[in-house]
Amino acid sequence: MSATPVRRMIKPLTEPSTKHAVGRLAGSLLAVAVLAAPTDAGARVSRAKRAAPAAATVAVDYGINLAGLPIGTARLAGSFDRDRYMMDVSAVLTGLVGAITGGKGSARASGSFSAAPQPGAFAIATQTASSGIAVRMALAHGNVVQAEITPPLIDMQDRVPVTPANKRGIIDPVSALLMPTQGRGEPLDPENCNRTLPVFDGATRFNVVLSYAETRPVQKPGYAGPVLVCNARYQAVAGHRPDRPGVKFMEENREMSVWLAPVEGTRVLIPLRISVLTTIGTNIIEATRWSQSGTPTTTGTAGAAGTGVAGNSVAQASLAGQ
Repeated sequence: MSATPVRRMIKPLTEPSTKHAVGRLAGSLLAVAVLAAPTDAGARVSRAKRAAPAAATVAVDYGINLAGLPIGTARLAGSFDRDRYMMDVSAVLTGLVGAITGGKGSARASGSFSAAPQPGAFAIATQTASSGIAVRMALAHGNVVQAEITPPLIDMQDRVPVTPANKRGIIDPVSALLMPTQGRGEPLDPENCNRTLPVFDGATRFNVVLSYAETRPVQKPGYAGPVLVCNARYQAVAGHRPDRPGVKFMEENREMSVWLAPVEGTRVLIPLRISVLTTIGTNIIEATRWSQSGTPTTTGTAGAAGTGVAGNSVAQASLAGQ
C-alpha cells in the first residue's frame, strides 16, 4: 500500500449524462456493498493461542429495490469473536439495470470493537461494464495509516480538500454497518440510534447522524422480533464538491432511515432494512433471509459513542454529485 495521503475524489463510475443515470445509481449501491481486505494476522495468531468460545456468525440476504422495482441482491456475513469482528458484503445488480451496468462488487472490513468499531483493514472493489474502482486502507485506533486507490484519483479543483485531520477518528463504510450497544447495553435501548458516525471511504469524509424514530415488530425468514428504526442524515465534511446538485440533495434529504436488529449472543446490531430517497426514486435494501449460529461471550462495556448505519446512504453520498 502507498502511504500517500488521499486528497482527491474517487473517479466516477460512469459518465455524468442522463443516459448513465442508472449507472451512477448502480455504482452508489455497489459502493456500500464492497470491500475485501485481509484479516489482521496477529489477531488470528492470538485467537489460535487461546481457548475461546465459537464465534457468533450472522448471514443476511437482502433484496435491492428502486422505486418499487427489484434491481439486485446483496449479502452480509459477519463473524464476532469476543471483541473482534470481520464482515463481508457482496452485491450484484440484476435485470435491466444489471444488463446495462454489469454492476457487481465484494467487500470486507475487520477489526475490534468496544463502544464503537475500531477497524484495522478496509477495502472496496466495485465493477461495472465500463470501469472499476478498488480502495484499500489500513487503520490504527481509528486513524488511517495507509491508503491506496486504483485507478488513480482525478484532481477536481472544486472539491473540498481532505486534510490529515479528516482521516483521524473515523470508521470505514462497512464497519459503519456494525453498531455496538451503548447506554445501558440493552440491544433495543433507543439510545442505540442516537449517535453520529464519522465515515471516511478513502476519498470523502462525511458524517451520518442517526436519531431514534420508533421500535417496531418485524417478521422475516429467520428473524422475528422488534427492531430499532433510526432516522439518518448526511453531513458532508471533505472530499466532496459542495456546489453539485447531488451533494446538496443528500444534505437536505430527510427521507433516510435504517432498521437495526440485534445479533443474538453479541452486543451488536446490524441493518435489517435501509431506505434512502434518491433523485430517481426511493432505494430500499431489505433483508429477505436472516440466519445465525454461535453464542460467544462478549467482553468490554458499552459506551456513549458508537457507529452504525446507512451503508447505502453512505455510498449514495460519496458518489452523488460527481
